[in-house]
Amino acid sequence: MKSSEISTHLSKFRIGIAGAGGLGSNCAVALARSGVGTIVICDFDVVEEDNLTRQYFFINQIGMMKTEALSENIARINPKSVVITHNRKIISEDVPEIFGGCHVIVEAFDRAEMKEMLIYSVMNSMPGIPLIVGSGLSGWGDSNHIRCRKIDDTFYVCGDECTEAGAYLPPLAPRVGMVANMQANVVLEILMKMA
Repeated sequence: MKSSEISTHLSKFRIGIAGAGGLGSNCAVALARSGVGTIVICDFDVVEEDNLTRQYFFINQIGMMKTEALSENIARINPKSVVITHNRKIISEDVPEIFGGCHVIVEAFDRAEMKEMLIYSVMNSMPGIPLIVGSGLSGWGDSNHIRCRKIDDTFYVCGDECTEAGAYLPPLAPRVGMVANMQANVVLEILMKMA
């Protein structure tokens, strides 16, 4: 299949991304570059200077809502990708409303309790919708342990599944980017099998 045919196929789909930080911003950009038609992004945070070490934002965007800054960046990359933003913290009850109509959902949260909430909400409120989560991406090196594991037909985990962020093991651009792009790659793999 030629690049233009791939873009045409991907343009039919809608992807949800929960979180617009390191994983979410980089995954969204990879999907937009690939030709995904609609990207739904939900986050409540603003761009801060220390985000620039691993998130797809620029210094002149400090202080902007992450969703708005990311929408602006995607428009510069692929103006054909429609970006729908929700500037709020996701709670379980809102998941079907925010991500309704999405063909695949990408989890891109920092905190374990938010990850758990999204997994539970998608599996219970939106059965059959593929969910791709990130787990274990902090620090540096040890690239060979980053992988994608298919749990079942609709649930995937990308990362090394053990490296937890901490004061002495922060998330840095290379490993965050690897996992974000791995998540985007799984999205494409799923979408390319859809009619």
